[in-house]
Amino acid sequence: MKFGVVVFPGSNCDQDCVHVLKGVLQQPTVTLWHQETALRGCDAVVLPGGFSYGDYLRTGAIAHLAPIMGAIKAFARDGGLVIGICNGFQILLESGLLPGAMLRNTGLRFICREVTLRVERTDTPFTNRFELGQVVRMPIAHNEGRYTIDAKELKEIQRQVVFRYEGENPNGSVDAIAGITNKAGNVLGMMPHPERACEALLGSEDGRLVFESMLEAHANV
Repeated sequence: MKFGVVVFPGSNCDQDCVHVLKGVLQQPTVTLWHQETALRGCDAVVLPGGFSYGDYLRTGAIAHLAPIMGAIKAFARDGGLVIGICNGFQILLESGLLPGAMLRNTGLRFICREVTLRVERTDTPFTNRFELGQVVRMPIAHNEGRYTIDAKELKEIQRQVVFRYEGENPNGSVDAIAGITNKAGNVLGMMPHPERACEALLGSEDGRLVFESMLEAHANV
């Protein structure tokens, strides 16, 4: 399975993703510069965390206008697997590939620590290796991670929620939402960093199940 990791000016988690996909999972992996207009035959695309374009205007507001996003939108419409992590989640929201928006954390401070999550669905390409209701550990690192959506849409997206914060809601996200998919289920946005929880040395391997789920989904196409 060939992965493409998108690199925007200011991205700082792209090499973390490359390390996991290429080094840990032994999958062919390429980096895709934001000015490219094609995905070079990738089977899945990763929008990594970081501060794309410095996030000076609004998180993801500039990045979603990058040339590469046109190819990613078309790829997603055709059923391609796309995962956006942290800032990548915010970019997916700004591009309209996922519903809702991001606000600053409730405490108005940057948070960088491990959190616990509850798995809400196991019938998606990103969660098929988990158990329903499983509680897992992954780190977060963000200042604008408070997911928000209006009450009407919140009811409509309940089936799209795949991860919720368990025990505490570190950023104040509505309904404790930590990760959602689009209606088709092939696009995932999540604030926690699964790529930072793929090796025992880092304290948790729970995040590895996200990428292994993608491999499983691709193998069964």
